[in-house]
Amino acid sequence: MIDSKDMQVIGLCRFSYPALGGFQVEHDTIEDRIAFLYQEDRLEERFQLMETVALPCLKAQTDQNFEMILLIGDTLTKRHVERLHDLTTDIPQITIVAHPPEPHRPLMKKLLNGARKDPKAPCLQFRHDDDDAISVDFFERLRAAAEDVAPLLPQHRTVAFDWNRGYIAEMSSAGIAAADTVRNLYVASLGMYVRGGCDLTIMNFRHGIMNQFMPTLSFTDTPMWVRTHNGYNDSRQKKVKPVPVTPLTGEEAAQFKSRFAIDADQVRTVFA
Repeated sequence: MIDSKDMQVIGLCRFSYPALGGFQVEHDTIEDRIAFLYQEDRLEERFQLMETVALPCLKAQTDQNFEMILLIGDTLTKRHVERLHDLTTDIPQITIVAHPPEPHRPLMKKLLNGARKDPKAPCLQFRHDDDDAISVDFFERLRAAAEDVAPLLPQHRTVAFDWNRGYIAEMSSAGIAAADTVRNLYVASLGMYVRGGCDLTIMNFRHGIMNQFMPTLSFTDTPMWVRTHNGYNDSRQKKVKPVPVTPLTGEEAAQFKSRFAIDADQVRTVFA
């Protein structure tokens, strides 16, 4: 019987990494992509979102037994690299890794497989976007879900776990505006079991269609993620239908702080 408490939990987050491929918005050359990703106003927004949204929820996890690779480009300027190290210094689970531009999926798979302490043992994997938040009990719930379906796991190379209730949110100097929603197979709060001896990773699959390749369990009982809409969402650079959001009520602001470690006062200060 598989014991989820012993499973290694490994994740990957890309911070403005100039991959070859992997973006919905295309660029003619890798130089054009780097210039786009490293625009000062874009990077400032990414840092603001990392500081207020993507990192606090990791620091506050009820289960601290996880590891995350934070991937950056090897040409990211020194002051930005130092700023990133400063923001993550109190989250020892994060390892910052710098790489030159490489084909997107092969590199992501190599990094995740390289992080496995024992490739013959099963593990749990996740992805984390630098502008999204997961609930503070995500890893606790991921392990519990794997435990609940333990007899199912050895029969499959991979199994997905999808918490599909959350918030679309916009951050600004005015605070937080959001809309609660249910969306299947978002990146945030999506986990995957990988059988021992299998070299598939969560980055082998487009997140939105993972259920076409493996058994997928969905949970809708409580909000588990915050996805921010901002000036540089890759998936929203093309014409898409806007999502109407409204300022958080006092009760919702309290929930954002307790469920996601997102502090509305900090958001107002950082985005001012």
